[in-house]
Amino acid sequence: MPRTATIDLRTEELSPVSGPAAWYGPHMATQSDSWIYHLSKAHIAEFMEAIDAVRNREVLEIRKSDFRLPKLGELLREIRAETLHGRGFSLLRGIPVSALSSREAAIGFWGIGQHLGQAVSQNGKGHVLGHVQDLGLDYASPQARGYQTSARLPYHTDSSDLVCLLSLQTPQSGGLSSIVSSVTVYNELLRANPEFVELLTNPVYRTRWGEVPEGKKPYSEIPVFNPHQGNVITTYVRSAIRKGQKLAGVPRLTDEHEKAFDRIDALAGDAALRLDMEFQVGDIQILNNHQIMHSRTAYKDHDEPARRRHLLRLWLACEDGPALPPVMTTTHQGTTKSGRPNGIQVPGVPFKAPLTAE
Repeated sequence: MPRTATIDLRTEELSPVSGPAAWYGPHMATQSDSWIYHLSKAHIAEFMEAIDAVRNREVLEIRKSDFRLPKLGELLREIRAETLHGRGFSLLRGIPVSALSSREAAIGFWGIGQHLGQAVSQNGKGHVLGHVQDLGLDYASPQARGYQTSARLPYHTDSSDLVCLLSLQTPQSGGLSSIVSSVTVYNELLRANPEFVELLTNPVYRTRWGEVPEGKKPYSEIPVFNPHQGNVITTYVRSAIRKGQKLAGVPRLTDEHEKAFDRIDALAGDAALRLDMEFQVGDIQILNNHQIMHSRTAYKDHDEPARRRHLLRLWLACEDGPALPPVMTTTHQGTTKSGRPNGIQVPGVPFKAPLTAE
């Protein structure tokens, strides 16, 4: 069996990273007034007027200029800057989903997304508007994605600059959202286990779940930790790494890799590092994938289909996002016209914005 190659992709020495993205959960829990943004009555009125102005348009046709938000747009610019270049996460609270139809909620969420970035595809079906819902799939299946199940999702990153989630329905129990600064995880790992950081700045191989972009292999190869321009860009999906081991041509993981992954998972889930948040209906969570890993506990749904847990999701590319190492948009992903990661784009598959889970 081939073993993992050791190709040094680093351009910088390994050293701790400082700044607002290197936070600890317990401290952030006391600072909720800085990262939870509440919509005012004026914001909501403006939001509803913006939906009304484009309600007869197809979702994919709606642009930022069509979805006018003079006052709320100022707040979104603040959130965007803080999420891309500050602490790396924000929560916008108060979207009036109970007053919206499913189509109106999709239009409103899409419109807000247009003020934050460019929507990119989240899967091989070309979905630029996603649905996080239990479709009854088996998470152990090689091509099953965790968001299609009710299983616990380990800490991971997604394939875009930003990931945004709008809570439409909450479960009967469980489904707690947890996030952790991947910068802090890197710093803590570098302090206690520098040999693991050294190992994981070399390529790790991940399945593409059968969703293969043009000219790419069925797997990607990219380091977990990518020190770059004084920052560290993290990309980590352990389930994809594990399932990638079943693909032909993928080098075998070593015991040291597994120990390093175990340590990352332990740090991410440590109460001294992580931040927990329970979604309310109408919350929009906005995360910087390059500096935040996120997780979800397993959940139990309501029996009634209309009450089952349901989130809308956007993956967004931001042309002024954090500086990225070239590997992010070469072997790992393709690029948007502005040079940012383009999500999961499969040849010949047009973009779609489905109003229900598919």
